[in-house]
Amino acid sequence: MSKFQSYIYPLIIIGILFFVFGFLTWINGILIPYFQICLELNNFQASLVAFSSYTAYFVMAMPSAYILRFTGYKKGMVLGLWIMAMGTILFVPAAYSRIYPIFLTGLFVTGSGLALLQTAANPYIAIIGPIESTAQRIGFMGLANKTAGILSIAIFGSLFLFNADDLIRDLNMADLARRAEMLDSYALRIVKPYSIITALLLMLSVMVYFSGIPEINETKNETNIAAAVNNAGSSVFQYPYLILGVISLFLACACEVIPIDGIIIYGRSLGMSIGEVRHFSVYTLYAMLLGYLASTVLIPKFLSQQRALKYCAIAGMVLTLGSYFSEGMLSIIFLMLMGFGAAMLWGTIWGLSLKGLGKFTKIGSAMLLMSVIGGGIFPVIFGKLIDTNLSYPQSAVLLLLPCYLVLLFFSVYGHKIKKWGEMP
Repeated sequence: MSKFQSYIYPLIIIGILFFVFGFLTWINGILIPYFQICLELNNFQASLVAFSSYTAYFVMAMPSAYILRFTGYKKGMVLGLWIMAMGTILFVPAAYSRIYPIFLTGLFVTGSGLALLQTAANPYIAIIGPIESTAQRIGFMGLANKTAGILSIAIFGSLFLFNADDLIRDLNMADLARRAEMLDSYALRIVKPYSIITALLLMLSVMVYFSGIPEINETKNETNIAAAVNNAGSSVFQYPYLILGVISLFLACACEVIPIDGIIIYGRSLGMSIGEVRHFSVYTLYAMLLGYLASTVLIPKFLSQQRALKYCAIAGMVLTLGSYFSEGMLSIIFLMLMGFGAAMLWGTIWGLSLKGLGKFTKIGSAMLLMSVIGGGIFPVIFGKLIDTNLSYPQSAVLLLLPCYLVLLFFSVYGHKIKKWGEMP
């Protein structure tokens, strides 16, 4: 049996989990304008949807690493699915009461389950095969993730934002009593879909529990050099390239999340209707899908992980400036095109950051996952920048420029720094 065949079955199971990640993560792009309407929120308040989801990664990633020490990877994945189900079912009372903090709590709990699930799944993908092809395997996972995101946005966009422009017009003409009645009815659109999602998560947890995917030893596939380093070291903080990788992934989240979760409110700030902008997140995900396809073909056979990251960072800076200096639909298109390069950021940074960690792989993975809070912080800043610069909302896009600059540094120098105080 070839090495690839030996881990193809676990890859399929993890691919299903990444499909779930995508389905529940990228729905935020629809939930933001949906809550903005039914709860009457501004851009900053609506962006708290992303903040609640991604803050859970920061809070729960490190505890998740310790949980996995006792449960192992498979049982940790099952537990993560149960926690996610607890979060999604909270949307039912939240919808009936139309109380935003309950929705945010549900998003946080769901995000906590996702954090545990990803703390198990991401290093599993990294270690189950050669470390040099980590980005390629995560590229396959990305295909599942973004395909699910496209389906999620298409399905929930049609459910939650269908005729939203007509609803906004009718709300503006209604009296207070009628307005409250219409908003209550609109909020209930979320009940049935999230009840179904809860049931599916519980069913999936049973499937994973009986799947028979193997546990793996983090140190099994490490090189002799990594083993020597681990024998000499006693702390995960001895690896500068990991710490720089954590910072890079924190900033990369802005480059990935804003073109998806922020593009609808950005389009509306440019004067477009919901009927026009509700499809923009899907188009960005299509660009990401192409990026993941490219990563599976190019990395590592034709393009190393570090070169892929470097080229994506340079392209991101060019597209950011293009979006800033253009107007209307052209500015939107530049933002959408960022999705292609953003698709390769996650896998390349994970691959470069985890290489040689050995016994510190779980903790290193948790630290990387904590940095995903960037996906919650930057959309909130993006929304606030739009609210404060309504005359020229394109200025908010410049938020991405320093992020790509740091990613360029990590791709060229940062990933090579083996000891503090030394440059490669």
